[in-house]
Amino acid sequence: MRLISTIFVLQLTPNIDFSDCVCLIDVPHDAFMSYGVRVSFGIGGTKSHLYDHFLLGISSRIVISVASSPSIEIGQNNDPESHKHRMSQPSKESTDLSSPQVQHQAEDVIFDRGIVAWSQVLVSHLLVINGFGYMSSFGLFQSHWETALRRSASDIAWVGSIQLFLLFFVGALSGRAMDEGYFRSLIISGSSLQLLGVFTTSAVTKYWQLVLSQGVVQGLGNGLLFTPLVTLVSVYFLKKRAFALGLAACGAPVGGMIFPVIARQLQKNASFGWVVRTMGCVILFNAIIILALARPRSTTTSVVPRPLIEYGAFKELRYTIFTTGIFFTLWGVYIAYFYTATFGRDVIHDSSSSSLTLLMILNGVGIPGRLIPALIADRYFGAFNTLLPFVFGTGVMLYCWIAISSFERFVAFLVVFGICSNAVQTLFPSTLAGLTTDISKMGARTGMVFTIGSVACLTGAPIAGALIERERGGYLGTQVFGGTTVCLGFSFLLAARLCTDKA
Repeated sequence: MRLISTIFVLQLTPNIDFSDCVCLIDVPHDAFMSYGVRVSFGIGGTKSHLYDHFLLGISSRIVISVASSPSIEIGQNNDPESHKHRMSQPSKESTDLSSPQVQHQAEDVIFDRGIVAWSQVLVSHLLVINGFGYMSSFGLFQSHWETALRRSASDIAWVGSIQLFLLFFVGALSGRAMDEGYFRSLIISGSSLQLLGVFTTSAVTKYWQLVLSQGVVQGLGNGLLFTPLVTLVSVYFLKKRAFALGLAACGAPVGGMIFPVIARQLQKNASFGWVVRTMGCVILFNAIIILALARPRSTTTSVVPRPLIEYGAFKELRYTIFTTGIFFTLWGVYIAYFYTATFGRDVIHDSSSSSLTLLMILNGVGIPGRLIPALIADRYFGAFNTLLPFVFGTGVMLYCWIAISSFERFVAFLVVFGICSNAVQTLFPSTLAGLTTDISKMGARTGMVFTIGSVACLTGAPIAGALIERERGGYLGTQVFGGTTVCLGFSFLLAARLCTDKA
C-alpha cells in the first residue's frame, strides 16, 4: 500500500533553529492509522528519531518539527504498540499530487502567526459572544419574564435550558456538516436563526412565544455555530492553540457583561422590547464581521463515512465513568447563572440595577477563569489534573451559597464560583480529547458526551426552579441540589482519572 500524498513545507536557513523548520505530511484518515511515519535528522554526525505527532481531532495530518538535513522514512509500521490504533479497513482511494485540493493544501501552510490566523480568533470570539455570551446573560431574562408573564421560576428556566440543550445537542451533529465543507452555510443559517430568535423575543407577549423564539430558534442557531467556532481556531494554531482557544472562549464572559450593561443602561428610558432589539443589533454587527473575516481551512481528507455513535466507547470503563461525571457536573454548574439576578432581588433585596451588576461580576471573572487554567493545564499539569480541583471547588462553592445573606458575601461567592465554573467549562472538552487515543473516533466520542451532557443542561435549571417554587421562594433546596450533583460529578471524574492511571 502506498501513501496517498506527501507535501513538504521546509524553510531551511543557516544556523537553523529546531522550531524554524516544519514538515507537513498529509495522509488520509485510514492510512493514518495503518502506516508509521518516522522523521530522522542528523546533527554533528549523530542521528536521532522523532516520535509520531498527531494533530488530534482536527485533520488527518502529522506535523513534525525537524532540524537541518531531514530524511523521511514512510512505510508499514511493525511496532506492536502502534497497531493498537489501526483501523480495520484501509482506504483504497488515492489522490494525485497535482490535484487542486493537494495544491491548495500546499500553499502557505503557516501556524501560530499571521493576520489571517489571529483574525479567526476574533471571529470565534465574536461567535462565542453571540452564543454563549448571550446565554450567560439569561439571569436578566429569568428575572424579567417571571414578572412580565407571571410564570414560575421553573417555567422560565425551561426556556434557557432548551436553548443550552440545543446548543450542545445540535453542536454535536453539526460537526458532520462542517466536515463535508458546509462551513459558510452553517455560519449564515446559524447567525440568521440567532437574529430571528432575538428580534422575535423582543415582541413576546405569551409563554409559548418565548419558548419558541428564545428557546428553540436561538438554541438551533447556537448549535449550528458551535462546531465552527471551535474548529476555526484549532486549524490555525499548534503551539499557541490553548491560548488562542482561551481568547476565543473569553467571548462568553465578555458577552455576559455586554448584554447586562445594555439592559442596565436602557431599562430606565426604553421598554424591554427595545432593550432586546438593541442586543440584537449588537449580534447583527458581530455577524457581519464574522462573515467578512471567516476563513476556514479544509480538514476533510477521508471519504470513509464516520458513525455519529460509537457504541464501543461505553465498553471502556474510564470513558463511561468520565461521561457520567460530566453529566452530573453539568447538571448543577449552570444553576447560579440562571438564578443570580433573582437571588439578589428576592433574598438580598437589591434593586434591579444591583442584580444586573451581580450578573456582570459572575461573567466578568470568567475571563481569567478561562485563560489562566487553560495555560496551567497546557504548560504544567495537563487538562485532567487541572480540571479536578476546579470541579471540586465549584461543588463546594454551591454549598457555601447556603450561608450567603449579604451583598458583599454574595459578590465574594460569585468571584470564586465564577472562576471555578468557567475553568470547568473550558477544560472538560480538552480532557475528553486526551481520553480518546483513536483519532478516527474523536468526533463521534466527543459528540456523544456533548449529547448526554445536553440532557443535564436541559433539566438542571428547571429542577432548581421547581425546588424554589416548592420552598415558596427559598433557595436551600436549589443550593443543595447544585452542590450535591457537582460533587457527585467530581467523584466520578476522580474515579475516571484513577482508571486512566491504571490503564
